[in-house]
Amino acid sequence: RDVAVTGVQTCALPILYDYAHGQSDSIEKITHSICTLEFEVHRPLYDWFVKELGIYAPQQIEFARLNLSYTVMSKRKLLQLVKENYVNGWDDPRMPTICGLRRRGYTPEALRNFAEVIGVAKRDNVIDVALLEHCVREDLNKKAFRVMAVLNPVKLVIDNYPEETIEMLDAINNPEDPEMGTRQIPFSKEIFIEKDDFMENPPKKYFRLSPGAEVRLRYAYFVKCTHVVKDAYGDISEIHCTYDPASRGGNSPDGRKVQGTIHWVSASKGVQAEVRLYDRLFVKENPDDAEEGKDFKDYLNPESLKVITAVTEPYLKQADNTLKYQFERIGYFCFDKDSNKEKLVFNRTVTLKDSWTKQATK
Repeated sequence: RDVAVTGVQTCALPILYDYAHGQSDSIEKITHSICTLEFEVHRPLYDWFVKELGIYAPQQIEFARLNLSYTVMSKRKLLQLVKENYVNGWDDPRMPTICGLRRRGYTPEALRNFAEVIGVAKRDNVIDVALLEHCVREDLNKKAFRVMAVLNPVKLVIDNYPEETIEMLDAINNPEDPEMGTRQIPFSKEIFIEKDDFMENPPKKYFRLSPGAEVRLRYAYFVKCTHVVKDAYGDISEIHCTYDPASRGGNSPDGRKVQGTIHWVSASKGVQAEVRLYDRLFVKENPDDAEEGKDFKDYLNPESLKVITAVTEPYLKQADNTLKYQFERIGYFCFDKDSNKEKLVFNRTVTLKDSWTKQATK
């Protein structure tokens, strides 16, 4: 059955809107005219005009507007963000618009699931955006290609690995769907790992790489740190390790266990990419609830977009906008329309875990 979703229109007299609204719905043979709650007081006039004119009578039904936390849904306020260049257009991935959500990598299936979960209400409330993000993670977990990318790289040198050797290792595309198959990733003497995956003086229960400690390189080998090289400023420029050739694939024949597994990218075969780390547009849960003397724009999140240069495995050179990706241990990402042959651009859809909930708990 046909459904019309009406929006707010400005008229010289509100009565003219009610007059035109009912006739328009009637002419178009709308069965159910779905409106937000502010139209509830207009319904008697809507019905009266239709009845007195003796025309086909649609049914007007009102429901609560969808309000999401950490954003604004008012078209007037969104237009203000666009016109004043707080965002980069209507399709900015931080915007709660269809084109913005699509560009950020949100899938139709995730949005439909979200709509089914929240249902339809007659009372105004604010839906926690974490629920939407949960629906997106749940959907992308089933369909996203797993790849490796290092966002904050530091070089790791494997001293006992053969010079000039490039070894191809098998990697799983998605453990949730074996039919997505496998791919090969190049491994070499020099690789990049995340700076956060190494600590010179680690605390207890730190299971990543540190001097004298051993970790598993995803799909590759066990490596043990022997020493580090620092630059003139005292920052670590290289981490030196040795590897166990018998541990290819990530397990050791002697049965010894390691508690940490980290991702990596070959230094010689890795591909540079621009990565846009999008976060919530506002720092206040309900930006519309502004304190006296403040405006909703005063709560804009200065960290809502960070642009970095990352190193990715070469598989991503064939990326396109029809696929979704999980950067292992980091989050879900999608290919952006700004990409070209010279530069890959990826947008972060959502992190793997809800870091905001963790921060709120702390």
